[in-house]
Amino acid sequence: MAKVLVLYYSSYGHIETMAEAIAEGARGAGATVDIKRVRETVPTDIAQKSHFKLDQAAPVASVGDLEHYDAIIVGTGTRFGRVSSQMAAFLDQAGGLWARGALNGKIGAAFTSTGTQHGGQEMTLFSIIANLLHFGMMVVGLPYSSKGQTSMDEIVGGSPYGATTIAGGDGSRRPSALDLEGARFQGELVAKAAIKMFG
Repeated sequence: MAKVLVLYYSSYGHIETMAEAIAEGARGAGATVDIKRVRETVPTDIAQKSHFKLDQAAPVASVGDLEHYDAIIVGTGTRFGRVSSQMAAFLDQAGGLWARGALNGKIGAAFTSTGTQHGGQEMTLFSIIANLLHFGMMVVGLPYSSKGQTSMDEIVGGSPYGATTIAGGDGSRRPSALDLEGARFQGELVAKAAIKMFG
């Protein structure tokens, strides 16, 4: 059975919620799924003062975990149109896997969150995708067959490059039903691709 890792970093819980929806979609397609997060690098006292969500259930991943999965779906909030420093620091440690070609031919995907509609979602997705391509992975996006992303009836995330959500400038907006639907859809697609390739 294909093994899928949903690997994420989430300061305020938005990406954590999206990760759970992606995992739900991948499990529904028949894959074995683990959700893991990258280590918080902000000092605890500063994270607490900034109201970071520190009580996340997912275990902390190690770089060595990555090669044991057929597909890896990477999610993080955007930081000025790029990957968060926490996720970047984690991926930067994967040079040994890259040198051995340990991730070549695996399936990869990306998801993200921004504070505003134009806060760099697609740039952040491309930042993640660039890492995945350097690792030799094949990328699955969120095609327009996921119809919710084209809705004009409400603020909605989603992009052909991956599932997204919009948190609002103060973080008060939670992922909407359409955002979560897109996340589940992408998880399902990744799992189906992994199952076709790896059984």
